[in-house]
Amino acid sequence: MRTGQEKDNGQDALPEVKRVRRIMLIVAYDGTNYCGWQVQPNGDTIEANLNRYLSQLLKENIHVLGASRTDSGVHALGNVAVFDTSARMPAEKIALAINTYLPPDIRVQRSLEVPQDFHPRYQRVIKTYEYRICNRKIPDPCRRLYSLFYYWDLDEQKMQRAADHLVGSHDFSSFCTHKPEIRDYTRTIYALSVERTGDEVAVRITGNGFLYNMVRIIVGTLLRVGTGMLDPDEVKTILEAKDRSLACETARPEGLTLVRIQYPDAQI
Repeated sequence: MRTGQEKDNGQDALPEVKRVRRIMLIVAYDGTNYCGWQVQPNGDTIEANLNRYLSQLLKENIHVLGASRTDSGVHALGNVAVFDTSARMPAEKIALAINTYLPPDIRVQRSLEVPQDFHPRYQRVIKTYEYRICNRKIPDPCRRLYSLFYYWDLDEQKMQRAADHLVGSHDFSSFCTHKPEIRDYTRTIYALSVERTGDEVAVRITGNGFLYNMVRIIVGTLLRVGTGMLDPDEVKTILEAKDRSLACETARPEGLTLVRIQYPDAQI
């Protein structure tokens, strides 16, 4: 017969069931030294660092799921990732804690708990990217990692006229690097602006999603318009042709930053 002391020691208690939570991270990073977001077999990535250091912090095998797989050299102010954990650390404290582990060019800006069924890629989403162009005759070494140096004069008004043709829902086959797994090339651009401040031209684009290299190919084409090598109305012809060979080169990655990702329907 068991004694009361034995019961007090917990021999009759049920094992504790740990509650699994889904945590969202808002992640900023300088992509200069990384092979993009997604884990790669032969290079350091943002995802690999988050997996490694979250696992160390929470004493669990953590795998994050990112909303946007940015390319090598591309930066972010507000990429989104989620992961599941049974650790007890308060969700809002994870950002501060993980930043003590991460390298200085990756920082989690915010952490919060989200519903267990929240998926960062399968929600209605609004993404905003910005591409910066350093338009001057001599490179600025202090901006070399975060903007594209472009020697030739650019007419931002012509670039804006060309950009206006791309606003709305279209098949963007002409403005992406094709991948066999992609079946639908239709995306919606809500806003596309070209603005100059001094010697810097900023292309800002907001949409419901972007195909592989889509933003950089759009920028590469707008650069040709800005130099006068391409008429603004030719961009409409290129769009309607659905032919990648008609658009211009893919702009270099260092000028591109993922500014923010919004989920208008999510209760977060």
